[in-house]
Amino acid sequence: MIRFGILGAGRIGKVHARTIAAAAGASVVAIADALPEAAAALAREVGAREAKTDDILAAKDIDAILIATPTPTHADLIEKAARAGKAILCEKPVSLSVGRISTCLAVVEQHRVPLMIGFNRRFDPNFAALESRIRAGAIGAVEMLTVTSRDPSPPPASYVKDSGGIFRDMMIHDFDMARFLMGEEFVSVHALGAALVDPAIGQAGDADTAAVQMQTASGRIAVITNSRRAAYGYDQRIEVHGATGMLRAGNLHATTVELASAQGFTADPLLNFFTERYAAAYSAEVNSFIDAVAAGRPLRPSGFDGLQAQRLAEAATESWRSGAPVRLAG
Repeated sequence: MIRFGILGAGRIGKVHARTIAAAAGASVVAIADALPEAAAALAREVGAREAKTDDILAAKDIDAILIATPTPTHADLIEKAARAGKAILCEKPVSLSVGRISTCLAVVEQHRVPLMIGFNRRFDPNFAALESRIRAGAIGAVEMLTVTSRDPSPPPASYVKDSGGIFRDMMIHDFDMARFLMGEEFVSVHALGAALVDPAIGQAGDADTAAVQMQTASGRIAVITNSRRAAYGYDQRIEVHGATGMLRAGNLHATTVELASAQGFTADPLLNFFTERYAAAYSAEVNSFIDAVAAGRPLRPSGFDGLQAQRLAEAATESWRSGAPVRLAG
């Protein structure tokens, strides 16, 4: 039985706490949050206790720490959990700084604790099946990868000021997915961006519409497009083209029902946002962590995966600002 302490009782903390409480091999022991009443309410729901962060980190009856706090706290909390000898599952990113991630991972390595970074989309059943078929050779050698990710509506401009920008905050998931599917590191990044949805986002120094082209040392290409607005819902699609064919994972709708009439074909709307679209992925992610920790297996996505995705996000940010491609070590 893996006994969890959860740091953060917000939207994603609630999702994870409920998954852990329902898992056969795990339990939630304690929950902390900057708002004690939020921690207490979630603790009551999942049969845990409300506690202070430092008390959770020091607790002898807790084996693993799930970090679902704001991004600026992640690296410090990972280091504290590592020093306490706990297994760690941390929401992305470790930090908005590649340098800070590197120093954090050094602490994790020093204390030899398992660390998993919450790139949940790897665990989406559709994307996971796509990756499995790539590895099985269904389309031969991969030549080109296209990732589309569009939110239903933009966040307030006040949010983007501290988010690290669209490449670090939103496209970071797609950078990880591109590495996951390609199976090869990218050495060239060229980014474009604009504020086409909300001028206030541009005034805050960010883009709300972005595209990135990346290339590996062997010449394979990935194209990622992001938008903070999609009038038709949460748009999440992947296409992988290979030497002998193509694999594609499409959007999820509220139902699979279609209406055919003289006016054409119509379908139900897309699932509205990430908590609905990736509900199965979040569950599979946490259960993968539980199973791996219990069996002593390596965790994926690892801290290194988090570092590499952040390197791509920083390169894309630099490329967007300079207007020139950025080269990375292979």
